[in-house]
Amino acid sequence: MQIVANCFILIVGFVALIKGADYFVDGSAAIARFFKVPGVIIGLTIVAMGTSAPELAVSVSAGLSGSNAIAVSNVVGSNIFNLMAVLGVCAILKPLPVDTGIKKRDFPISLAATFFVILLSANLVLAGKSTDIKNGSAMAGELFRWNGLVLLAAFILYMLYTIRMAKKNRVEEEASEPVVLWKSILFIVLGLVAIIIGGQLVVNSARALALAWGMSETLVGLTIVAIGTSLPELVTSVVASSKGENGMAIGNVVGSNIFNLLLILGTSSSLHPIQISMASFVDLGILLGVSLVAYGFVCSGKRVNRVEGFIMTALYIGYTVFAILR
Repeated sequence: MQIVANCFILIVGFVALIKGADYFVDGSAAIARFFKVPGVIIGLTIVAMGTSAPELAVSVSAGLSGSNAIAVSNVVGSNIFNLMAVLGVCAILKPLPVDTGIKKRDFPISLAATFFVILLSANLVLAGKSTDIKNGSAMAGELFRWNGLVLLAAFILYMLYTIRMAKKNRVEEEASEPVVLWKSILFIVLGLVAIIIGGQLVVNSARALALAWGMSETLVGLTIVAIGTSLPELVTSVVASSKGENGMAIGNVVGSNIFNLLLILGTSSSLHPIQISMASFVDLGILLGVSLVAYGFVCSGKRVNRVEGFIMTALYIGYTVFAILR
């Protein structure tokens, strides 16, 4: 009976995710039309912040409890999933046109944020003391509270810059019907609530099913839980792409990655210093590598095509296998 109940909860969770993403994208697109800003800007801000809510909640809770080393693996795993799996799946379903602003402005900022976090995380490596052992693990470095404050300051500057660009790049678009602001905000709020609740239902029920079928706790953590926290980004981007909101789809991925690195790691390390294990440091290097690959695909033409989508998805599968074997 427990397995049947978890299967039912899993289905309910997926329905909540899909319907929530539907309302969330519709509300966000309406907000973009109301304020006359490009959909990609909404994707980089409202949508990105909304879909990063699960990661933020996990990291803040861990930070308050003083056991927030999980924040790094959560952020890195989510960002790799966003770049390889979310962009890959969206491109496979429908080639993704790429906004010029993403190529020239936001993706380079995401790359710079990744490199900056790597530098901050490598203080022991740079000092030649990476063989130090803490809690039985080789450490690469530590994110201190002042590092977190620097990351948060960088996030605030990025948000101010994005708002300035939104004001500068207003678009005139004839709406098929008048946009009702309160209704659009209600769609966003209800959609986001459904996405978060649906994501939690999917993760918890899938975890229970996997354990019942004999999967180890570690394997479940590396696969189902890691992917589950990024389900909002995946479902929202796929729904946005299917509705023709391509700028919102790719903006959600890039914006979420920037939010994860600057806001989530910044908040978490401000609450409590984060020790960076060598495994997490290697994962940060992998994140930088896949970021460069994704940026190469984004800059290779006017759109990310299906072949590139298959390559990115295959790379994510390869990374997952590597993480499980490690």
